[in-house]
Amino acid sequence: MRQPAQTPANRRFAYLLLVFATISVFAGMAAISLTRPSGPGLWVGLLIWIASALVGTAILNRRLPTHDPLLFPLVMYLSGWGLVAIQGLAPPFAERQALWLAISVAAMLLTAVFPHLLRWLRVYRYIILGGALLLLLATIVFGRNPSGFEFAPRLWLSLGAVYFQPSEIMKVILVAFMASYLGEQSAVIRADQTEPGLRIPFLPRLAGPMLSMWLLSMVILIWQRDLGTAMLFFIVFILLLYLTTGDFRMLLGGALLVIIAAAVAFHLFDVVKLRVDIWLNPWPEADGRAYQIVQSLMAFSAGGIFGTGVGLGAAGYIPVAHSDFIFAALAEEWGLLGVIGVLSSFAVLALRGLSIGLRHSGRVFPRLLAAGLTLMLVVQALMIMAGVLKLLPLTGVTLPFISYGGSSLLACYIMIGLLLRLSAEAAPIRHAGAL
Repeated sequence: MRQPAQTPANRRFAYLLLVFATISVFAGMAAISLTRPSGPGLWVGLLIWIASALVGTAILNRRLPTHDPLLFPLVMYLSGWGLVAIQGLAPPFAERQALWLAISVAAMLLTAVFPHLLRWLRVYRYIILGGALLLLLATIVFGRNPSGFEFAPRLWLSLGAVYFQPSEIMKVILVAFMASYLGEQSAVIRADQTEPGLRIPFLPRLAGPMLSMWLLSMVILIWQRDLGTAMLFFIVFILLLYLTTGDFRMLLGGALLVIIAAAVAFHLFDVVKLRVDIWLNPWPEADGRAYQIVQSLMAFSAGGIFGTGVGLGAAGYIPVAHSDFIFAALAEEWGLLGVIGVLSSFAVLALRGLSIGLRHSGRVFPRLLAAGLTLMLVVQALMIMAGVLKLLPLTGVTLPFISYGGSSLLACYIMIGLLLRLSAEAAPIRHAGAL
């Protein structure tokens, strides 16, 4: 007899994770308050985090009793970790991040409990995509940058004092569109692949979408100079193509287009050339153009195995450490153990998300949607973690759930909301006690 997706043992384990996360966040905030002057905003942020965790858990258990029990505690743990780090690096931003956390959890709950959202994403995909492209066009024409620098990328739209980055929500919409389109084409692709001697005909059918996504990525790169988002969109699309077809040529073709785009960007844009130069050899300009990445590497070195302690690091010397380089700040204060903790958290997130897709056997759209959402979160995390470690050129994306950024946090929690909905509608787990 098959067991329900969430057994009492699983629910108790999820509660234990939330208790552990609460203790960790409280201890981190207490350590910050002891190491540097702190206002009431520190404890307000903690209370918002606790309220979001309690309300989210209660609503999910009531409205989606068979949801995956591990996803929400895991992302709340990561968000709490991020709040502590931002509080230590840039306290005014921590208050804003806490407010965005409450908004994001509310959006996640609405996404998870709304019964018709998955069908709407599939049926009205062209209308939704059209709206997202209009937002992108508006950003190209009317975009602004909160920093106010004249030559900084203008990736935000503003409503008064509130800035919003449309490309973050486009991540959700594009994954849903790709999953819906490829889900419809999968039956034809499989039929082509099973016919003797017909291994090529399905390629022209997919060449159009591949080139379209490549051109969209190039538009984002050229007009918005947003290297990270452009690369992220195209990489996730190619991975979804590979999951749909099982054909290794999809990866080779995608890699070729990525190389072409990288070569074009390197020759056309100084910011891309700068990132490649400091990736190859940052040391000659350690006090100039490569200052940020050099300070990041020094933070990793200073952290050692056990770290310097919460609030005792010097990652504040890294420009924009609370956003792009928050992983380096965590590595300095938490050491190698903290790095392993972050990597393990995203590894568990990847396993849970992909397992949700596998449980939708015979249903291509939800299977591809779960895989695409998971890949979007995990690939983005790997891109920025590799960038601050100088394993890849810097891309400027945020570390999901941890870095400062309201639009990014909102989009990430909406993705988790969709995964929670997909997990509740998936086939039950076949063995008792399995998480």
